[in-house]
Amino acid sequence: MPKYLLIVDFRPGVDDTPIERWTEDEVAAHLDHYRALNEELVASGELVGADVLSPPDLSVVVTADGIGAPVVTDGPFAEFKEWVAGYQIVDVPDRARAVEIAARVSAVPGRGGRPLQQPVQVRRIMTEDAPDDVEEMRAYAQQAGSAG
Repeated sequence: MPKYLLIVDFRPGVDDTPIERWTEDEVAAHLDHYRALNEELVASGELVGADVLSPPDLSVVVTADGIGAPVVTDGPFAEFKEWVAGYQIVDVPDRARAVEIAARVSAVPGRGGRPLQQPVQVRRIMTEDAPDDVEEMRAYAQQAGSAG
């Protein structure tokens, strides 16, 4: 079965009130939604992995030329709304099921229990379809370039 990466960033959805200004009950409901969904996906065998990521200020960027020591810097980083907050990897029969799960992630409750409608990026993990020769890599790069 294909695997999909569901990416959640810090785009706010329908309510841009920072989570640090939510009530304890609102934050708890938000976290409980993720917990319950992940438990359900584990039970169905669809969840491969899920994690919350540290904020970029605790991250580094590494570049290397393969000869000298790598260069490690603390940025530059994208805007806050573009930071990846967390992800889930699901192993599902098709894209439609991945979208169905992403919709449940998007509906995570925010203030007052209102679904946030937070954008969730759904990307197929290209295991069998990954480019592994020059022509496939060129075709992949051309397709990726035309999508942007």
